Amino acid sequence: MSSYPNLLAPLDLGFTTLKNRVLMGSMHTGLEDGNKHDRLAAYFAERARGDVGLIVTGGYAPNRAGWVKPFAGKLTSRREAKKHSQVTSAVHAEGGKIAMQILHAGRYAYHPFAVAPSKIRSPITPFTPRELSTSGVEKQIRDFVRCAQLAREAGYDGVEIMGSEGYFINEFLVTHTNHRSDQWGGDYAQRMRFPVEIVERTREAVGKDFIIIYRLSMIDLIPDGNTWNETVQLAKAIEAAGATIINTGIGWHEARVPTIATSVPRGAFAWVTKKMKSEVGIPLVTSNRINLPSTAEQILADGCADLVSMARPLLADPEFVRKARDNRPDEINVCIACNQACLDHTFTNKMSSCLVNPRACHETELNYAKAANPRRFAVVGSGPAGLSAALVLAERGHRVDLFEAAAEIGGQLNMAKVIPGKEEFHEMLKYFTRQIELLGVNTHLGQRVSAKTLQDESYDEVIVATGVSPRDPNIEGQDHPKVLSYIDVLRNRAPVGHRVAIIGAGGIGFDVAEFLLHDGHSPTMDLAEWLAEWGVVDPAVARGGLSPERRRPESSRREITLLQRKPGKHGANLGKTTGWIHRAVLKMNNVQMIGGVNYERIGDEGLLISYGEKREDPTWLDVDNVVMCAGQVPLRELQEPLRAAGITTHIIGGADVATELDAKRAINQGSRLAARL
Repeated sequence: MSSYPNLLAPLDLGFTTLKNRVLMGSMHTGLEDGNKHDRLAAYFAERARGDVGLIVTGGYAPNRAGWVKPFAGKLTSRREAKKHSQVTSAVHAEGGKIAMQILHAGRYAYHPFAVAPSKIRSPITPFTPRELSTSGVEKQIRDFVRCAQLAREAGYDGVEIMGSEGYFINEFLVTHTNHRSDQWGGDYAQRMRFPVEIVERTREAVGKDFIIIYRLSMIDLIPDGNTWNETVQLAKAIEAAGATIINTGIGWHEARVPTIATSVPRGAFAWVTKKMKSEVGIPLVTSNRINLPSTAEQILADGCADLVSMARPLLADPEFVRKARDNRPDEINVCIACNQACLDHTFTNKMSSCLVNPRACHETELNYAKAANPRRFAVVGSGPAGLSAALVLAERGHRVDLFEAAAEIGGQLNMAKVIPGKEEFHEMLKYFTRQIELLGVNTHLGQRVSAKTLQDESYDEVIVATGVSPRDPNIEGQDHPKVLSYIDVLRNRAPVGHRVAIIGAGGIGFDVAEFLLHDGHSPTMDLAEWLAEWGVVDPAVARGGLSPERRRPESSRREITLLQRKPGKHGANLGKTTGWIHRAVLKMNNVQMIGGVNYERIGDEGLLISYGEKREDPTWLDVDNVVMCAGQVPLRELQEPLRAAGITTHIIGGADVATELDAKRAINQGSRLAARL
């Protein structure tokens, strides 16, 4: 019997049936741009093979004005449709179904020929859009319809019309972005004509036996967003216009509320979709931070939705659904919602992938084929680099011994997992532990292996993944009893006083600040508390579901100062899509962030700092403790003796480059090395 009867139940749409309730949500990867249809076909085919009920592609523009960026994916001609057939054929060959998302960027377009309902620039792009004429609006509708027709010609099973997240269609719906006075503006009944016309005319053009998903913003999370009554009015009109399914969109991209980061509670917005269940008769999809089959099953069992949307979890593990079906949830490579290799790449014009699965979007060139001549390897260090290398080597049939000086695997991941909002790192460690068992990696814990031992064992090759050690900041008085390292705080749980100065405002400095602020408590584990902290309320209570009076968290018992040598913004190198969240949390908790400082001395008085190159305004910070987060250096003491002994040695992870603790780089480097050895 299945542990997930609701998740794995088929869904009859009348003219076709989905094999289960999992929808692979739309996600830009970069594979949509240019002529990468062979790579896109391999990427989606692997997910179809894993038994996803319905795949939705990344967004394709219905015309050039709708491009997200210049030369982004679009579908405007039969010539382009023919190329898309390579993708649809690959998915159908694996028994899957696929819909193409039609996305018009509107004022979010990152190019100078953007168009919008009104000439209002968005806060996240530098380009002011051109306001469409009445006839121009009509042309956009025709282009949406034409795009859907071409998608059908290309072999897609349906389309998703992107009407949420603040893109073009969404911009017609709210007075915040629609100042028109013609038939496409004014009261809500007229503002919502635009999406309704698109759905109605699309249904007429593609016929009854074609899936039309409408992505509807259930909660805008912006000032002056839609009221709940308006959202319900639109949903009913979209159903009447001929949509097959309504998918839930959460928040505009310009909203200052996190919606998909790892600090967002699992299934945090399923309650919004549930509010709509009694209002419409067609299937509803709920979305955002659903990364385990147990979470998805509970959401469906609670009657929140008819399907669940998962995008990044299927980057992390294309066999997610199959493993759930076979009652192997402990073998799922769980998405940790870090955004580092997916969304952060998308927003910096890089090809997307996945921190925990570097093969994602690279299926045609990164493969873990069985080795023709299996050999014997030693991997020293079980942080993310060492673990990845060991597991890929074992998957390819090599014999692997994994040495770890600590009593548990994971290295720096064991510190990351204790940070409030980073609980998902526990899932990564569970996955690594299970894979070690399944693949038969010989693990030697609590053993600081020597070069001589490795030489005596006659390994064919050795991979050194011994990680990092804290950098010596060379501050006078750094041996004072007030001084702690980040390792003392996060791993050894050393007592920390009321007033704290943190030296170093990189990722580790921010992690330590958040750890000390919350003192072991995590709002991520309490949905009601998290919603209140970010000012999210029932959209029936406040427009857009955003409270005008956000409840600040209670003041931390600690007074924290986060310091950096460089002037400018703290955490400038944090993730593009998550850095602002960390800064906002510290600001809400009254953490002082000071840059451009020199660390002069540590003593009984606290920490003496000065400012700028001239070391001006020396000031004592009266603190109980100073926590050092001033960077790391590679720990690679085995390198020279191993190479001197003639042993082929590879250095990866922090032992290779220690500028930041970067699990994305470490896992990618370890996996790729093991794939080619």
